[in-house]
Amino acid sequence: MPTKKHKPLGILALAGVAPYQEKSGEEYMGAPQQEHFKKILDAWRVQLREEVDRTVSHMQDEAANFPDPVDRAAQEEEFSLELRTRDRERKLIKKIEKTLQFIEDDDFGFCNSCGIEIGIRRLEARPTADLCIECKTLAEIKERQMAG
Repeated sequence: MPTKKHKPLGILALAGVAPYQEKSGEEYMGAPQQEHFKKILDAWRVQLREEVDRTVSHMQDEAANFPDPVDRAAQEEEFSLELRTRDRERKLIKKIEKTLQFIEDDDFGFCNSCGIEIGIRRLEARPTADLCIECKTLAEIKERQMAG
């Protein structure tokens, strides 16, 4: 029986929230906006943790000592790829937790470099963003120059 593929959900749909609608005169990163982003970040963290749990059970269920070296190598490669993906997700979970702490400290939504507002739409697209688009673009240009 074929396994059912999970269709990846957008982060807002995953959290069960609609794009945030600012009210006129509303303070940037006031309590309603912070609550909106807490919901998004919490849902994302739960989803990533579930993926980790699925990987562990999958690897335990599928682990076999194949006598054929090609089959064994294929399984080891599959597990290796899965573990690298989970390691990236583990790092993302840490970043999500750090971002949730920024919300608790009333330090969320502002650029770590220049201090301006990052913006609701950018944060909905990437809730762990800690740089405004201009500073992020500049950092990426500098990174490319250093690498190349």
